[in-house]
Amino acid sequence: MDGDFTLGRTGRPDRAAVDPAGPVGPVGPPEPSLYTGAVVHKRLQPFVHTLDYSVFSLLLDIDCLAQTSRQSGILKYNKPGVVSFYDKDHGPRDGTPIRPWLDRTLTAQGVDGPIGPVRLLCFPRLWGYVFNPLSIYYCYRPGGQLAAVLYEVCNTFGEWHGYLLKADTPDGGDPIRQTTEKVFHVSPFMPVDGRYAFTLKPPSERLSLTIRYQDADGVDRMIARHMGKRADLSRATVLRALLRHPLMTWKVTAGIHWEALKLWLKGAVYHPKPAPPEHEITR
Repeated sequence: MDGDFTLGRTGRPDRAAVDPAGPVGPVGPPEPSLYTGAVVHKRLQPFVHTLDYSVFSLLLDIDCLAQTSRQSGILKYNKPGVVSFYDKDHGPRDGTPIRPWLDRTLTAQGVDGPIGPVRLLCFPRLWGYVFNPLSIYYCYRPGGQLAAVLYEVCNTFGEWHGYLLKADTPDGGDPIRQTTEKVFHVSPFMPVDGRYAFTLKPPSERLSLTIRYQDADGVDRMIARHMGKRADLSRATVLRALLRHPLMTWKVTAGIHWEALKLWLKGAVYHPKPAPPEHEITR
């Protein structure tokens, strides 16, 4: 299928007609981790436009952020540092702990039953700056099965929106497939109407997420993939990632504007920004 990518041996995306999600990992969330890999977007309509950026992400236990910070020896929690994580960058964005807000959100949105471990996949702050176009909360049952996924989407206008989707882990290792209506303005060169189709498996030794943006007729307009390989979250692994990508978070924001300029020069239709959704979370 046109637009399919998988993670090759070099860690960079290459084209292949295979399931990009890879083999099934063990039941339950991994320990706090670092994933290195790539984010690839391929716009399919009305013309082809592809971007491909190397990135690294952190997978964090939201209940053990202070402990993870101490154990890593380099990641600062709610403190300035070369590499840091702040509560105020996520959830209610008021600097309060994320877990109470997430528990309230899950209950309000009808996610039944107890939720145990939660892992948050996101970019860290580097040199005091971060912009996360997408952060993902993997919400597990106490027994280790994935129960729900919260996709926290941010745009460059300082707005954010969450798509909370139930995700009971299927039998047989099949990928989890979810769909939702798009209600939040992200790019001025994409309309708000349409749907997102997500394909993922719980993170393990490999990270793989595919997002298809489809128009009102169900036609793919864009395919986005985030792929990565896991490493333990330690001082050494973070330093290696930092040496390879010292200005990654700045590059994310610069890359968004650079790609927008190229789309404009190609003649992409401009869509004015509408008012944000009334509610911060939809499902």
